[in-house]
Order: sequence, then structure tokens, then C-alpha cells
Amino acid sequence: MAKDYYNVLGVDKKASQDDIKKAFRKLAHKYHPDKSGGDEAKFKEVSEAYAVLGDEKKRREYDTYGQAFPGGAPGAGQGGFGGPFGGFDFSQFQQGFGGGGAEFDMGDIFGDIFGTRQARAPRGRDISIDLEIPFKDSTFGTERTVLLAKVSACLTCHGSGAKPGTELETCKACNGTGKIHEVRNSILGQFTSTRICTVCEGTGKVPKEKCLDCKGHGVLRRQEEITISVPAGIDDGEMIRLAGQGEAVKAGQAGDLYVKIHVQPHPVFRRDGPNLVMELPVKLTDALLGTTASIEALDDKTLEVKIPPMKRAEELLRVRGKGVPQGRHGHGDLIIRLEVALPHKLSGKAKKSVEDLRDEGL
Repeated sequence: MAKDYYNVLGVDKKASQDDIKKAFRKLAHKYHPDKSGGDEAKFKEVSEAYAVLGDEKKRREYDTYGQAFPGGAPGAGQGGFGGPFGGFDFSQFQQGFGGGGAEFDMGDIFGDIFGTRQARAPRGRDISIDLEIPFKDSTFGTERTVLLAKVSACLTCHGSGAKPGTELETCKACNGTGKIHEVRNSILGQFTSTRICTVCEGTGKVPKEKCLDCKGHGVLRRQEEITISVPAGIDDGEMIRLAGQGEAVKAGQAGDLYVKIHVQPHPVFRRDGPNLVMELPVKLTDALLGTTASIEALDDKTLEVKIPPMKRAEELLRVRGKGVPQGRHGHGDLIIRLEVALPHKLSGKAKKSVEDLRDEGL
């Protein structure tokens, strides 16, 4: 079955040459196999359609004869194709189509669409560690210093890769640009890409004498002390990102360090959002008559908490501003749940008093 090249390019049969060219550029950009998500089969199909409709003579032949072009199908040894492409040679694509029609340069088209592939500066590897801290430090914040073995800048040459006291010279592989330009030929023309020079690693300079410690790489694996600032109020399982504290790379940006926080449980307090929650054991008589209890807060200060008479266990006591720091928003609260402790044994007098309370309906 003959292909409908107009349908392939999504244009009307009365479309102008300019409209056909625009449609091809859009689809070629979408399906080009060198692009992420490209489709080589689709790209070949739209290129095939444009090879015919983009040339006025071949378009007239296509409109007249469909896919069966006059002149027969050249064999493989002639550099052509059978079927719909019998009668013309794809080797002409690099310089433009011949055959009497209006010539156009495929390199010009794809230069507009794709341009030159630019090399990206290298970036070091991200790394992650786990850090366990006490509950108190997670609430009020702290600083920790850890010793990490990672790829870091060489301290001897300060990352240049050159032996101290020696000079750097222009890289001959890239002529000091730090980039290597590569040209790839295809039936659709020439495509240019750019990559980082592997000789100078993108710096454009190479040491006359290499650093003895890092062997000219500018980086090496060594132990490095890292200070980690743990913010107040951090929760268990949260991550801290330290930009540029990951592994280093020559002539590029260092990766990041990710620190996962593990908070040790506290024997008294627990987190409830911005609030701290604790259970306070009280005697039955104190719960009935009321009292003042002294408790040691998380910041090691002593708090005097008044317990009203007849305070029920399900009712909460709230101490404002004694919870988790919230930056500009102040602090959360300390929530106290009462735990009424029943006596293990009653004396005769105590038992008589309880019996009197029962007689009163309490």
C-alpha cells in the first residue's frame, strides 16, 4: 500500500514548500534518535516523506504516479533504494538534492533544528551518610563533626594536578578549549557534537609535571572532616543536604552530601508535631486534692506545674512555650498527661476513708 507522505508530515496536498519544510523541521526535532525520547523509525519516515515532497520535481512525480517513480529502481550497488525511492540517490543528501528540482541543504535544516551538542561540565558524585543523635539535640539543634573518606581536591596541588612550583601548558588535544568537537556524517548531513576533553579533563591546560600525590588528576581519595549543622526541631528520618560536600571532580562542581538523621528515643518525652508530650505520675490524693509538681524539662530546667483539684487523667496540662523550637514562630508547648497511681495496699484508716467516700457516692 502506497504511503501518504502528506499525511506523514501532517500537511495538506495544497501546502506550500515553506509549509512542508516547517512541518518537517518540527517532526524531525521531535523524533530525532539523538534526542531523549526520539523515535528512529518515525524519524526515517518523516525524512523519507520530506525527501520527496521537499523537492518540487519529485513532488510532482509523486502527485502524478504515487510511489512508483519513473526510471526504475537502482540496485544496491548504485547507492540507491528500490520501491518509493527508485530513480534518485540518497548520496546527494549531503550537498543538496539534484535532479533539476529546487536544491536545498539538509545540513542547513538540521543546523537550525539541533545546532551543536554542547558538552556539560563534569559534576562529582553525591554521597549519603546516616547520623544518629540524641532526642534533646534533635529538639534544640546541634553541630556534629564527622570524618569521611571520599574523593576530594588534592591538598598538595590544590586541584590543579601540577607538581608544586611547576607550570601548566596548553592541552594539545583540544588546543586549550577544554572541549573536543566531533563531526558525524549521515545520509541526512553532518552532525556536530562537543564533549569534554579527556586529556585535560575540560581545563584546557595540562601540567608539565604531574603532582606526585594525585598523579595529575587534581583529586584523590582522602579523609576529610565535615561539620554538620543540625537544625532545631529536626524529625527522625529527615535529610540534611550539604551542597558541594560530596565527592570532588577536576574542573567541575563537587557533588552534594546528604545526611539522614536518626533520633534516639527519650525515656520521658516524645514529639507530637511542634509539641513535646510526657506522662506525669501523680498520687490519687494529689489528683483529688490538687498539688504542685516539680518536673525536669528537656532543657534541664525545673518547672513547677500546678495540678488543679479533681483533675481527671484524660484532661491535659499545657505549659506554653516549652516545646520544640519553631524558628521565627517561637516554640511549641509541653503537653502533660496525668497518670494516677493507685496504692498497692491500704491501711485500715485509709480504707475507712475510702469507704466513707463510697458512702457519699464518690
